[in-house]
Amino acid sequence: MKRVLTILMAVAMIAVLAAPTLAQAPAKPAAPAKAAPAAKPAEKPAAGGPVNIGAYLPMTGGVAAYGQMEWDGVKTANEMMPKVLGREVKLFLVDTKSDKIEAANAVDRLIKKDKVVGIIGEAISGNSMAGGPIGEKNEVPMITPTGTNPLVTQGKKYYFRACFIDPFQGEVAAKLAVDTLKAKTAAVIVDIAQDYCVGLANFFVKAFTKAGGKVVSTTYIQTGDQDFSAQLSAVQAAKPDIIYAPNYYAEDALLAKQARDLGITAPILTGDGAQAPELIQIGGKAVEGMYFTGHFNVEAVTTKLGKDFVAFYKKKTGKDPDAFTALGADAYFILMDAMQRANSTKGSEVRKALASTKNFQAISGNVNIGEDGNAVKSVVINQVKDGKFVYVTTVNP
Repeated sequence: MKRVLTILMAVAMIAVLAAPTLAQAPAKPAAPAKAAPAAKPAEKPAAGGPVNIGAYLPMTGGVAAYGQMEWDGVKTANEMMPKVLGREVKLFLVDTKSDKIEAANAVDRLIKKDKVVGIIGEAISGNSMAGGPIGEKNEVPMITPTGTNPLVTQGKKYYFRACFIDPFQGEVAAKLAVDTLKAKTAAVIVDIAQDYCVGLANFFVKAFTKAGGKVVSTTYIQTGDQDFSAQLSAVQAAKPDIIYAPNYYAEDALLAKQARDLGITAPILTGDGAQAPELIQIGGKAVEGMYFTGHFNVEAVTTKLGKDFVAFYKKKTGKDPDAFTALGADAYFILMDAMQRANSTKGSEVRKALASTKNFQAISGNVNIGEDGNAVKSVVINQVKDGKFVYVTTVNP
């Protein structure tokens, strides 16, 4: 009996070991391994893809009028010349909000996010100086339409300008004061918050005193000031032949109104920063007779491009282009010309072409640019008459 039980237990154990369990399904034959897909080569931009051009301009804030006019000019120029090297030119705009930190951030964004190969801007010198080092570091060519302070391009290989520089503008203003206005004394009122204003005032004073003039009063204001009574009291006491106020349009307009209200009749001379329609809108009759050194007047246009641009713009808008509109367009055309001559959009090649710009017939006149990035070109003298900017004369370098 014991032998029979032993045999039965052994058979039961063999059956249990041979049966599949609930937790384990019968194994399927392994599928043959698939080869890993080959890595795709990094895609290159299509040869016929768009050429990305950035603009960093003050569309809002204290000097928004400049940015808005220059962007208008850039867009109009792009309509006239929508392609370069057979490729579409695609524009990208970042608002600097009239602020230096925002200007620097704008350049960084245009380069890193929008992948631009050239940048137009900024409109004013201080903001251009803030954005310049970033373009320089990334070897992206930049061109300011109206940043006239010499420091914008100083020590830079990749920053250029479509406008004259302030040492020349200051000399022209001093000559105008002495020769045309017959001034022997001057009161200088300067916005100490703006690099452009301080620099231009210094260049004027140097040239004016060299020509035999004497500065009898120097006072300071700051961007956004509304009350200039203290500065004008100093002017009244000094009794100058002229007032030199190389500031932006808003401050100059209010300054002129308050000066005339106080009975100060001395002629007011200013710089290119005043040539905005807002000067007349804010200042009204008080800015009548104001002289200023500027970049452009439709009556001074002599080039084919200038005439074509004025006609195109007038047909499009029903009005003549402003100075900052013309300079915004000039910056675009100069950059496109450099790319065409370089036969490339590569930063180093475009930089070389920009630095060898010779006798470019821009909207605002003949332009030469050298390795220092500065444009050698004429100054246009304007005067406010009957609520308009009236052309007086052109002074060649």
